[in-house]
Amino acid sequence: MLPEPTVWIVDDDPSIRNSLKWLIESIGLPVKTCESAEEYLRSYVDGPGCLVTDLRMPGMSGLELQDALAATGCEVPMIFLTAHAEVPIAVRALKNGGLDFIEKPFSNQQLLDSIRRALATDKVAREATARRAVAIARLRALSVREQEVADLVVEGKSNKQIAAELELSIKTVEFHRAHIMRKMGADSLAALIHVVLIAKGLREP
Repeated sequence: MLPEPTVWIVDDDPSIRNSLKWLIESIGLPVKTCESAEEYLRSYVDGPGCLVTDLRMPGMSGLELQDALAATGCEVPMIFLTAHAEVPIAVRALKNGGLDFIEKPFSNQQLLDSIRRALATDKVAREATARRAVAIARLRALSVREQEVADLVVEGKSNKQIAAELELSIKTVEFHRAHIMRKMGADSLAALIHVVLIAKGLREP
């Protein structure tokens, strides 16, 4: 189970921070606020959630914050609050991976709907990352010979072909395949191929 998601708010205006905090907490979500992008970078600890940030702030802008997070590999879903004149910049933020931008003034419901989408996106991404980590750990738990057999199975080769290529008996190949299925948590050939491809980054979890 993933921990409860947190909505981070980054805005230099304390009245906006407080009003957004009250709004988001009203639907039962934990909220943390920062008065600058720099404070957010100092405070953020990786975990489920999303980020709501003003696009234009003193010091580091929302766009620069996005670049800084990308440089560290952080993929927290970002929602940008923007004035009408900043829409072209906000579009650029979306092209760089941002989830949404909302023009001021906006309705409470519009923002809450966007936050819900961001949290759902983050949940899906984190669950996929967890599945890939499990698949990688299982693949690494195989012996060198088992990995060789697994690779040939994924290539679609029969036990007879694998035995010939690795200079093994068919019974030995069958023995390895049984161990591979158990270690990879696969109950069918299709499931085994799926897990191996996920572990190798060749298929989405």
